[in-house]
Amino acid sequence: MTKQMKRPELLAPAGTLEKLKTAIHYGADAVYIGGDAYGLRSRAGNFSFEEMAEGVAFAHERGAKVYVAANMVTHENNEIGAGEFFRTIRDIGIDAIIVSDPALMQIAAMDAPGLEIHLSTQQSAVNYETLNFWQEAGLTRCVLGREVSMAEVAEIRQNTTVEIEAFIHGAMCIAYSGRCVLSNHMSNRDANRGGCSQSCRWKYGLFDLPTAGNRELVGKGEEDEDIDEAFSMSAVDLSMIEHIPDIVENGIDSLKIEGRMKSIHYVSTVVNVYRKAIDSYLEDPENYELQQDWVDELWKVAQRELATGFFYGAPTENEQLFGERRRLPRYKFVGQVLAYDPETQMATIQQRNKFKVGDTVEFYGPGMRHHMETIEEIWDEVGENIDAAPHAMQVITMKVSQPVKPQDMIRKSLERTRQKAVQK
Repeated sequence: MTKQMKRPELLAPAGTLEKLKTAIHYGADAVYIGGDAYGLRSRAGNFSFEEMAEGVAFAHERGAKVYVAANMVTHENNEIGAGEFFRTIRDIGIDAIIVSDPALMQIAAMDAPGLEIHLSTQQSAVNYETLNFWQEAGLTRCVLGREVSMAEVAEIRQNTTVEIEAFIHGAMCIAYSGRCVLSNHMSNRDANRGGCSQSCRWKYGLFDLPTAGNRELVGKGEEDEDIDEAFSMSAVDLSMIEHIPDIVENGIDSLKIEGRMKSIHYVSTVVNVYRKAIDSYLEDPENYELQQDWVDELWKVAQRELATGFFYGAPTENEQLFGERRRLPRYKFVGQVLAYDPETQMATIQQRNKFKVGDTVEFYGPGMRHHMETIEEIWDEVGENIDAAPHAMQVITMKVSQPVKPQDMIRKSLERTRQKAVQK
């Protein structure tokens, strides 16, 4: 008999209304967004109340949920207006808020009763006693700290009934659960109140100070090997695509993808892959096999190396970004399908990056649909034949050999572009 397992929620980032709709279209069960206040991503294209209402309507019509991240650490007077904010988003239909500050939790519970409260990863919940504490305080879900191991996840699940959410893909903060003041020191921008400048990802020189007033750049001496790249203090990204069985069987209720500031190319690709992998495992756990295509697909949007974070042991120097990048981005997002006419086989496309006649591009859509096309002709908005689409958001038409659908994406291989340049 096939083992029955709970279907986990696939939770995607949505920095804008367009990303929200893209994530849900590509298979997300829920999305998390930011409002105009109380979040940790001041540059993430945060939602107005009107945009929230449109996003909630879109999501709920498709059976998806919308959560609002309100996970800043409040200093005195930062909490003013929070009660009205929480009441408003509750009435809009937001399904839950994600909070780390107990003051905001209390305000939400008192001023917006009925609005679910989830614990943010910033609270570093990594043991079941902590989760039980927050459940008794009225929270319905806890986002685990990213420092938790898979063995600890299993123990937590066995000893608590509160919902568990965990990050499975995306950027990893070098600081413990994101609690960092490096940005405050380096750029006077408060990382815990929405202003992180990601100072850890800047490039740094490493110096030796043998005597007062002197300094020598390490790696440039006669006895040392040359260091071609400056240092950073940042971690490689998280990817758990190869461990879907562990994630599901250990009872994680919500699988979270990081990246509210990432593009619709990133959101659509990552959601597409995890949706396919999760569904494939739940459909037939005993015969489930990881497909290399899924791993390869994630690398098409990866900007850094990928690893499993703390799930299977503490990260080593191999999970840190030292020196030259070991694997370069291979694809560029170039367009999105707006419409398709099956009779003429003509696709209407909105340009997002330059492409031209002669380029080989890849179309992809929900359900891991893929096919390649070599662009033979392009027509602009008035029907004139053109050689390239160089203008941002330009609308063009082109003939395609296989059917496509609105909101399908188009990417171009950078490796093919480099090969053509070398051949010339």
